[in-house]
Amino acid sequence: MGTNAVNLSKEISCAAACDPERENQLLKMAIAQLKAELAQAKMDMEKTKRPPLVVCEVANLANDKAVIKLANGNLFLVDIHEKLKGKISIKDTVLAEQRSLAVIERLDSGRTCSPEMFLLSKKPTIKWADIGGLEDEIRELKEAIELPLLRPDIFKKVGIEAPKGVLLHGPPGCGKTLLAKALANATNAAFIELVGSELVQKYIGDGAKLVKEIFQLAKEKAPAIIFIDELDAIASERMETGTSGEREVQRTFIQLLSEIDGFKNLEHVKIIGATNRFNALDSALTRPGRLDRLIEIGMPDADARESILKIHTAGMSLKKVSIKKIVEMTGGVSGADIRLICTEAGYFAIRANRTNITQEDFERAVRKVKCAEEPTEYMNMFG
Repeated sequence: MGTNAVNLSKEISCAAACDPERENQLLKMAIAQLKAELAQAKMDMEKTKRPPLVVCEVANLANDKAVIKLANGNLFLVDIHEKLKGKISIKDTVLAEQRSLAVIERLDSGRTCSPEMFLLSKKPTIKWADIGGLEDEIRELKEAIELPLLRPDIFKKVGIEAPKGVLLHGPPGCGKTLLAKALANATNAAFIELVGSELVQKYIGDGAKLVKEIFQLAKEKAPAIIFIDELDAIASERMETGTSGEREVQRTFIQLLSEIDGFKNLEHVKIIGATNRFNALDSALTRPGRLDRLIEIGMPDADARESILKIHTAGMSLKKVSIKKIVEMTGGVSGADIRLICTEAGYFAIRANRTNITQEDFERAVRKVKCAEEPTEYMNMFG
């Protein structure tokens, strides 16, 4: 008997001698409690009688049936339980009955993402014309990625192999991600966009598996482009010692190298990596045959700053503004900073209840942005 039933038994013994009505009430409560405990015991017993379920992966779906893959690699065409029809997809981890192998439950493996979530369903609106001061870099990117996808016959006639991918590197805010977005807009290829840290998964092996699935998805959607931003998150220089987490990141990186090399040619799949920590990258990533086309995106010079300013001020209401003077004031700033300066100048005009932006607004905006970037004095106290 449970604790509650034992306590009721004691109360019944005490009430039997002096209060028959109270005794009847307690007896009814004890009977109800025992029935509940009996029902729970029967449920527990039924659970122990159930055969164990098989953990497997959905390899394919066809006509309300599923092709499942067991741990030993065997494939079976099986039924799907009514409650799961239309609710499972390829690569899902599921539970199947031991005898019939019918899929009866979807199992959450703990992975936080699937390869399909990185596939862009809507192209970015950024165009090549929206990027200023990077004409040479745009030409190199078009030659390395866009041209092989659009005109592969040229490379066959010349007798050379197009690069598998490119690595964009340089300081933050200089247009690396912007170039990738413009490329996605300019091509008809499927575009898979992710950040390096998203390949680091919770469980051992899931990161490498996700890399493999992303490349498989790209091959299925080919022609396709895989863009990995902040690549240094998984491709930093490897060390012989480290924590289990660091070793897992290295396994994911090794899988990435394996997919880039691959026995099967990545002819219609191109890879773009981006990082602002080029010196921290493992040299294995940039050796010939991998991401060997390196495109440096540096800080904009005076001509580039003027081009960027003209793009960002094209839709602004300006009053007696000298672009040349602003260019002279913005030495050493990035393209992202220039965009911020234009936004801040607009805010100064709004605060003054004006709809047009003056030279003074821009000068105040430049001082504000530059002041925010400059280190404070205490940071330089020790040289």
